[in-house]
Amino acid sequence: MKFTTFLHNGQARLGLVDGADVIDLNAAQPQVPADLRAALAAGVDLAAAAKAALASGAPRLPLGSLTLAPLLPEPGKIICLGLNYFDHAKEGGREKPEYPWFFLRSATSLLAHGGKALRPRVSVRFDYEAEVAVVIGKRIKHASMDKALDAVFGYSCFNDMSVRDYQKKTPQWSIGKNFDRTGGFGPVLVTADELPPGASELRIQTRLNGQVMQDANTRDMIWGVAETIKLVTECMTLEPGDVIVMGTPAGVGQARTPPVWMKHGDVVEIELERVGVLSNTVEDEAA
Repeated sequence: MKFTTFLHNGQARLGLVDGADVIDLNAAQPQVPADLRAALAAGVDLAAAAKAALASGAPRLPLGSLTLAPLLPEPGKIICLGLNYFDHAKEGGREKPEYPWFFLRSATSLLAHGGKALRPRVSVRFDYEAEVAVVIGKRIKHASMDKALDAVFGYSCFNDMSVRDYQKKTPQWSIGKNFDRTGGFGPVLVTADELPPGASELRIQTRLNGQVMQDANTRDMIWGVAETIKLVTECMTLEPGDVIVMGTPAGVGQARTPPVWMKHGDVVEIELERVGVLSNTVEDEAA
């Protein structure tokens, strides 16, 4: 199954993707809350609801005609990994970390597919990062490796856009990772049963104005999804509607010679094999 979140009269609505069309799942199945986090928190059987909606003859909306929202406009927690591909750690002058470099993102940093990424006026060092987003579907604490993936509802694309000079102002990365409209998220979620366990063996790319900048495979992550969930849940409870963003491979703009920074008018695309393409255009923040 594929799901998306779109805007209707300014409100986020959970949509079931059916080919090139979308069904408003709440309109077709009123027992389903109108947003993904609420549906997951309520324990709704979304697979069953989706099958019923498909069989019901519910109206279809062309996906291309919709204005999308971030897949989860207000996640419970957004937990991000830094340096989770060895080649990315190496290009940054670091050895393989002994433990993941975790940091958090806020909901105000999120950006929908098709939305304008905001290059902040206080910086020109605006960078892209192709990443896998993991959406948690079940409450879990102290996960074991063999049970960790049971908590995953599905996967999406994420662009962990980074304001590099602010990221480097302090040993804690959060300030450079939480500027408004810098966390591209979407356009669709593919349920875990449709993909290899832990979204492994999937090609992941960044294209900037059509040029391939990052090209890797999720098998090269240092910490896979299951181990990451195990490590995170040693510390905190993961709940339905939480998101884990799994880190980026080599090829980021800051590691190039000369560096490549995103600028006004650039189009940045993140493609995750068997999931989709997340696309955003960069615009300068008004002075």
